[in-house]
Amino acid sequence: MKRWITMAGVVSGALVLGGATVLVASGFAWRRDTARSVTRVLVFAGGGTDRMTRRARDDVPPPVARYLDFALSDDAPAGHTARVTWRGEFRMRPDADWVPFTASQVFTVNPPGFVWDARMRALPLVPVRVRDAYVAGEASMLGRIGGLVTVVDQSGSAELAQSALARWIGEAVWFPMALLPRDGLRWEALDDSTARVVVQDGSTTASAEFHFAPTGEVLRMSAMRYRDVEGKPVLTLFEGIYRDYTDVGGVMVPGSAEVAWLLPEGRFAYWRGRPVDIRYEVDHDERDRS
Repeated sequence: MKRWITMAGVVSGALVLGGATVLVASGFAWRRDTARSVTRVLVFAGGGTDRMTRRARDDVPPPVARYLDFALSDDAPAGHTARVTWRGEFRMRPDADWVPFTASQVFTVNPPGFVWDARMRALPLVPVRVRDAYVAGEASMLGRIGGLVTVVDQSGSAELAQSALARWIGEAVWFPMALLPRDGLRWEALDDSTARVVVQDGSTTASAEFHFAPTGEVLRMSAMRYRDVEGKPVLTLFEGIYRDYTDVGGVMVPGSAEVAWLLPEGRFAYWRGRPVDIRYEVDHDERDRS
């Protein structure tokens, strides 16, 4: 009997070890693929965003000028890219529990782009990995349980690209230099506290309305964006709420935020998080270019 118990223990241990080995290997492959996506988005980065100039102030509506004055000090970096580490919570449905996540993200200013790599603790011991990307005008979304079992894999559609670009606009408050006027980005006045930004990236166009406080900061952003409803893209209004502004090297950014779909049946908050580290870069490491 003891022999069988011992053998059972050995077999169980081998299965656990084998499963752990597979998870480690899948994690390595996931990180490798993310690194490739980051390399690709950085290849296209680096175009024409400088520190704020008097001309930039003159080229935007008054509430946007106040925001740029608030967000970008004279010492603000002229970043072409931003790297952000996140912590927060996410949920798939209004009645679902919030799931903690950590994520790393690389943004590019001009042209717009990002790679988001998140790890969610939805299951005991097995992480759910999600990678969203918008690179060279094309969007992709990949989600896998343990890095192995695919639960979502979408790419290439015009609707997904529009959704990703609208998301990029909403997240540009963490790298405000991206919101300076230039070719492909223009501001339109709506009233004393609201303005619309329109971003065109190749064949993809997205716009959003920004609502500003009298002191300059962005309080809220809203835009139309596609979301997946039973496998079909549905254009839906969503919003971002920004709070707790903080100074990061001469750049004022929200310290926390919440994102929600504004559905006919009510507001559905599905993401809330905070940046734990933000770094702005002008030139990229040669390793990123290889």
